[in-house]
Amino acid sequence: MSEPLRGRVALIVGGTRGIGAAISRRMAADGASVAMIHLSRSDDAARLATELEAAGTQVLVTRADIADPAALLAAIEAAFARFGRIDILVNNAGLAVTGPLEDYADDAFDCIFAVNVRAPFLAAQKVAGLMKEGGRIITIGSIVADRMPGAGGTLYAASKAALGGLTRGLARDLGSRGITVNLVQPGPIDTERNPADGPNAAGNRAPLAIARHGTAEEVAGLVAYLSSDAAAFVTGAVYNIDGGWSA
Repeated sequence: MSEPLRGRVALIVGGTRGIGAAISRRMAADGASVAMIHLSRSDDAARLATELEAAGTQVLVTRADIADPAALLAAIEAAFARFGRIDILVNNAGLAVTGPLEDYADDAFDCIFAVNVRAPFLAAQKVAGLMKEGGRIITIGSIVADRMPGAGGTLYAASKAALGGLTRGLARDLGSRGITVNLVQPGPIDTERNPADGPNAAGNRAPLAIARHGTAEEVAGLVAYLSSDAAAFVTGAVYNIDGGWSA
């Protein structure tokens, strides 16, 4: 089997559940060593690590609250100390704070932007300083950055929209070193948080041209391409993987 990422190290922030777990599995299948940062459900993280190690992958799992800059940076430093390099950074962790506009808590803005915007920036800033030429930085956003289908998601949509500007700015800052920076915006994906048979599933599929939920593995496939040598000339780009939500 081809292993296009053999010898490289992938750090996946939010890499143990849902889309993040699928990305970790794909990075491992493509030959990379895998470092995963997670917040909760340590048993699930340990099971995934055991699964990957059984297949021959070198793995590091670190628990950290990425809303805390010091904890995030310490987790990145632990990955670098373990593997001696970081070639691929995938910012996947996210927080959803939703509800009626008048009901947002006073700290809602700071809470959601700390996880969805500040953490990807700090991770990219830190990892870029450790990366060799030709590294890859990929952030997982959301299609609601482009099209908000209903009420109640103002702060979530705003935080995801900010990632487009972050991506383009980082691409300019790091392009001279051959480091590419790209944004992936999934639509409805069949995960624990948004199951294809859940109460909101039919409504989620209504705007789609392909009338089904996507899979976490499909998102991971796009991330794998952007991580590969084949994508060396792709940077500052936004990829919608949304079944036609934005068409």
